[in-house]
Amino acid sequence: MSEFKPENPRVAVDAVVDAVRGLVSEGINRRVVVRDSKDDVVLEVPVALGLVAVLAAPVVTVIGTGVALAGKCGITLENRQRPATTVDTEQV
Repeated sequence: MSEFKPENPRVAVDAVVDAVRGLVSEGINRRVVVRDSKDDVVLEVPVALGLVAVLAAPVVTVIGTGVALAGKCGITLENRQRPATTVDTEQV
């Protein structure tokens, strides 16, 4: 029987820490933007803060998203380094 021995446990921990830092950095660089029918910004939050809100108050988040979509608002995911990705509320 062969035993599994990691080469260096510290390397595995460092890789996980680097991956988490990358996800947090990307979550801070991306923003969720809610715009009304006149293209005015109603709400703009970093994705990382949005994820915290989803975990802390999932029911309120779902209700708020439903109200935004029912009110003909557009929800956009913007990346500061890349062009915006838009969710079309007319097709939803």
